[in-house]
Amino acid sequence: MAPLPAHYQRVISGMRPTGPLHLGHYHGVLKSWVQLQHEYECFFFVADWHALTTHYEDPQVIGANLWDMVIDWLAAGIDPGAATLFIQSRVPEHAELHLLLSMIVPLGWLERVPTYREQQTQLKEKDLATYGFLGYPLLQSADILAYRAGLVPVGEDQVAHIELTRELARRFNYLYGRDPGFEDKAEAAIRKLGKRNARFYRSLRKSYQEQGDEEAVDKARALLETAQNISVGDRERLYGYLEGGGKIILPEPEAWLTPTSKMPGLDGQKMSKSYGNTIGLREDPESVRKKLRTMPTDPARVRRIDPGEPEKCPVWQLHKIYSTEDTRRWVEEGCRSAGIGCLDCKQPVIDAVLAEQRPLREKAAEYLDQPETVRGIIAEGCDAARDVARETLDEVRHAMQLVYR
Repeated sequence: MAPLPAHYQRVISGMRPTGPLHLGHYHGVLKSWVQLQHEYECFFFVADWHALTTHYEDPQVIGANLWDMVIDWLAAGIDPGAATLFIQSRVPEHAELHLLLSMIVPLGWLERVPTYREQQTQLKEKDLATYGFLGYPLLQSADILAYRAGLVPVGEDQVAHIELTRELARRFNYLYGRDPGFEDKAEAAIRKLGKRNARFYRSLRKSYQEQGDEEAVDKARALLETAQNISVGDRERLYGYLEGGGKIILPEPEAWLTPTSKMPGLDGQKMSKSYGNTIGLREDPESVRKKLRTMPTDPARVRRIDPGEPEKCPVWQLHKIYSTEDTRRWVEEGCRSAGIGCLDCKQPVIDAVLAEQRPLREKAAEYLDQPETVRGIIAEGCDAARDVARETLDEVRHAMQLVYR
């Protein structure tokens, strides 16, 4: 199999600091991040500007949660040696690219994003008739394109945002990818490959453009990835020349669908702050015990001697996450025969949740005692992220002829 193009090895994802993280975040997002950081070049950021789109009237919420959220990431296993952690607003290139993309995005593209209408309906208590809220997906596109990331971990509800990003990248490359003398520069770049590789590239380009041979594209991309004597700009130019277009300045990203979070809340619905059914990632053990002990159960079990049905009980959903097969079998038999009570049923879940949280709390405590270490990690991450974003913006400015001499 041909190697992935370089940008597909880069992943970007972020979280809004609008409240304490809970076990739903851990199972739905953080575990995926921990896995991805060992397989790709990962950039994980605190999306504080995104938080302002819905919390512009109470921005203190952002500052109150930002550092705790970073500590949660570290406690969950995000390694600053393997991934770049940064704060969105400390990399102003995000804002500049957002502005430049706003010049070319048709208004209808933003209005048709499904989450625009959905969230206005869901968040009726907030005044969301702002450009910031309408432009939320455009800022998200800038977040992605600033790093020329190839893979973006998202849930199904965010796939439309990635499609918008792909369309924007395509439109940008169409408008600005054909710099003056593009063909001459592409031919010069081919010669830098060396005689043998240049001949191979030309034959692959011909196979694709004349016969539509998709395999030829993969082979040509693999050739360019391993070429040592061409610049990044030449490589991107030859990608575009291969497919008959212009230079690919902003590559089109792909959505990487995160595993659907099966983490149920205390009421059986999806765990969500808006439902008030969460267990905090580092919540006090006694509070966790109290919440789980008072969880609703099968309504048929009014008395201890009444049999129940596990599938009708919210606690059973947690057993599916935390319990062994033997424990689940014990619960099913005991519930249906009234051989165990609801508190008996809940105890294995309580023990498992507390066992999962214990190392998170312990590791977080180390960082809470070293706030300067956490700030240092973020400062280094911001510098590293900005170096990458600057490279992209330099190319974008040149492509849009915004560099004056």
